[in-house]
Amino acid sequence: MNFPQNLKYTSEHEWIRIEGDIAYVGITDYAQEQLGDIVFVDIPTVGETLEAGETFGTIEVVKTISDLFLPVAGEVLEQNEALEENPELVNKDPYGEGWLIKMKPADPKAVEDLLDAEAYKAVVNG
Repeated sequence: MNFPQNLKYTSEHEWIRIEGDIAYVGITDYAQEQLGDIVFVDIPTVGETLEAGETFGTIEVVKTISDLFLPVAGEVLEQNEALEENPELVNKDPYGEGWLIKMKPADPKAVEDLLDAEAYKAVVNG
């Protein structure tokens, strides 16, 4: 299982990567493995400003739909359009081509309060 060091993580299994004043958000390798084959991603919150922990969308697998939670407060700028045609990118490359949204964090320093790779690994391994 992959735990990139350059990301921050939530205990709900989302990751966030800051690039300048923009952040990419997705689900972790562990989350996609637990979910199974992803068939649809729904992000109805583009253009909205949400608080940390609020639901920004859902991810659908064959038997269930799971909520997606924003790691830090901020504005949802765009969703990954590639997932409309190829939702399986989340399974194949959760930290790369399978990102879910771009957002503008209200406070980029809030990311520092999230889990690092080692702490997240401890959450996954119990």
